[in-house]
Amino acid sequence: MTDVSLPLADGGAVRRDLIRRATGRRIWRRRRFSHVATALCVVAMCLSLTPLVSLLGYIVARGLPAISFGFLVHTPTPIGVPGNGIGNAIVGTVIIVGLAMVMAVPVGVAAALFVVEHPGRLSGTLRFAADVLTGTPSIAIGVFAYAVIALNFGFSALAGSFALAVLMLPIMLRANEEAMFGVPAELWEAGLALGSRRSRVVRSVVLRSALPGMVTGNLLAMARAVGETAPLIFTIFGSQFYALRPTAPMAALPLTIYSDATQPFPAAQQTAWGAALVLVVLVVVVSAAARVVSARLNRKAR
Repeated sequence: MTDVSLPLADGGAVRRDLIRRATGRRIWRRRRFSHVATALCVVAMCLSLTPLVSLLGYIVARGLPAISFGFLVHTPTPIGVPGNGIGNAIVGTVIIVGLAMVMAVPVGVAAALFVVEHPGRLSGTLRFAADVLTGTPSIAIGVFAYAVIALNFGFSALAGSFALAVLMLPIMLRANEEAMFGVPAELWEAGLALGSRRSRVVRSVVLRSALPGMVTGNLLAMARAVGETAPLIFTIFGSQFYALRPTAPMAALPLTIYSDATQPFPAAQQTAWGAALVLVVLVVVVSAAARVVSARLNRKAR
């Protein structure tokens, strides 16, 4: 019994040792592959961030010397006259983008509700049109706004707001649609089962549950529209006045950058770099606000 069992025991131990070594080599190879893949991902991330960091660093280095309190609140002055500022452009940008949001948000929410509640050929056509409009160049949208409003009623902040609203609308529609699709179907059915009207269910249940995603998508759409120049060239370009009437021409940060950067005067070019820095900061603030608001709304929803 002893002579027969010892070789079997030794053979089992050898097999276990071989299996352990093979498993160890396999684990070592997997770990090495994981480390290499992680290193490649880090390199790819650094390469993707390099243009952004370089752009931000260059804008900050060139635009920061122009930033001051007077620069942010004063209106433009002739070349060579001290006290130049971009206060009118900042206020004009806020007014134009605010009017564009007033135009685009209700239409985007209503269109998203229609797509979600009435699936079919018409909804598919609307979704396809939104996708096509998302890829449409902004200069084409500017030409459209020029032909519809500026050509008939003149250059005005209202025409620029209309162009930006058309630019933001498809992004808002798709963002609102995805947010509403994220609401569980059980919530819809529970609201209807309680005897509530469908409009009440949509208002009190669906929109409230989808609000974080909708707010994030709408603010990101606004962040994209803030820096658009081509639509404004065809709708409000040529104005450097501090106008508060939507029916009058109005200055804006993208147009200030465009007009001053193309001038041969160093003072004007410095103004363009300062306005570019203010515009970048504004876009970053809006994007960060979208994240913060979305996070808070998600916590309240839970």
